[in-house]
Amino acid sequence: MAAPLLENLSESLGSPEPAVRLILSILIGYPCALVYRRFLFYQPATVIHLFHAFSGLALAAFNFGSQIYHSAVCILVQFLMLRLMGRTVTTVLSSFTFQMVYLLAGYYYTATEEYDIKWTMPHCVLTLKLVGLSFDYYDGGKEPSQLSLEQRNAALPSVPSLLEVCGFSYFYGGFLVGPQFTLRSYQRLVAGELTDCPGKPPNSVIPAMKRFALGFLCLVIYAIFSPYYTDSYFLTDDYEAQPFWYRCVFILLWAKVILYKYVSCWVIAEGVCILSGLGYNGVVDGEHQWNACTNMKVWVFETTPLFTGTISSFNINTNAWAARNVFKRLKFLGNKTLSHVTTLVFLTIWHGLHSGYILCFSMEFFIVTVERQALALVRDSPLLTKLANSTLYPLIYVVQQFFHWLFMGYPLVPFCLFTYDKWLKVYSSVYFCGHVFFLVGFLIIPYLRKALVPKKERSQTKQD
Repeated sequence: MAAPLLENLSESLGSPEPAVRLILSILIGYPCALVYRRFLFYQPATVIHLFHAFSGLALAAFNFGSQIYHSAVCILVQFLMLRLMGRTVTTVLSSFTFQMVYLLAGYYYTATEEYDIKWTMPHCVLTLKLVGLSFDYYDGGKEPSQLSLEQRNAALPSVPSLLEVCGFSYFYGGFLVGPQFTLRSYQRLVAGELTDCPGKPPNSVIPAMKRFALGFLCLVIYAIFSPYYTDSYFLTDDYEAQPFWYRCVFILLWAKVILYKYVSCWVIAEGVCILSGLGYNGVVDGEHQWNACTNMKVWVFETTPLFTGTISSFNINTNAWAARNVFKRLKFLGNKTLSHVTTLVFLTIWHGLHSGYILCFSMEFFIVTVERQALALVRDSPLLTKLANSTLYPLIYVVQQFFHWLFMGYPLVPFCLFTYDKWLKVYSSVYFCGHVFFLVGFLIIPYLRKALVPKKERSQTKQD
């Protein structure tokens, strides 16, 4: 009965059935959170773990059928590692190796040349959760003075139970599309500590509904405009026949629209976390904060004219996970650039095996590098600083936003088209303009800085 209904719904919406199932599953998180608040908030931890585990498993089965065994195997293996191997570096390395190899094997055997919603999609989220769990358990055996504030907040004082790990892994607010959160945060949720009313369910309905409304608005925008800005259009003769300026503007508008697919899912899922209480983040300046699970800063995402601003406002919890568990743990290398590159390599592999991911993240590194050079040039040059702060800034802002989104869309082309024959065709049609632009910027901006900025000012900036 459910299958024909879903088929009819997907046809009427013009969306693939797996996408409809995914959106419905994220939305089902809201009634699940209401059930938890109304009936389970005061129940023992065992009951809450069971509810979270079985509700998440039900959603997984609804989307992926019998393939839920993949997640069950990885959760069980992770639990056994913690129990049998203890707080050791071997545990961390074994966890990292097993979980990543399992994920990559899943990519290898299921990958196609299209974006498919299959079991590997939530499994990449689960992989970070389980690897992070091994780091947090390892940190729990260290002296607090040896840990950063982030590590102290996430460190586990004791080995969790299997039921606890299952509840954490399958929690309906984060299993399918994220966000990332630590087991310690989940334990505080189950203990009833994540609330603005001690001993009572949190007053989080209104904050949750605000995020739901914003996420739903983004979903509507995507549903309306995505049929006009499809990935497949890049590969048509019609696209190649268009003028150069049109092809560039299409990349810009396509990037804006395609990203709403991710924005809508993350913001709606954040609302589920807020409603349950997991999004509670203490009090700042007398105001209760509900941003612990924020994965998108939508206002910053929409208004920033900087590449780094967009990156920092997008998929925040995954970036924070990579910063905490990869970048900062590579401090022993003694080189931030090397740590940054290694982190990007990890994120590339974590996303998948297609060449498009490699190209996307390698370009991200160069884009960020060129932008930082350009900002340093403007900051150090009195003439450029005066121009940036002049009455011409609104015009500069518009031009900056155009280039910002044009060259944000440029690396997204291989990210979304996956294979080299497809993204190479698109890049050829725009004459590799992005590569040329950033290569020229990478080579020229340092010389401009030397020519326009006295050495004394450059040295001072470097010290700062």
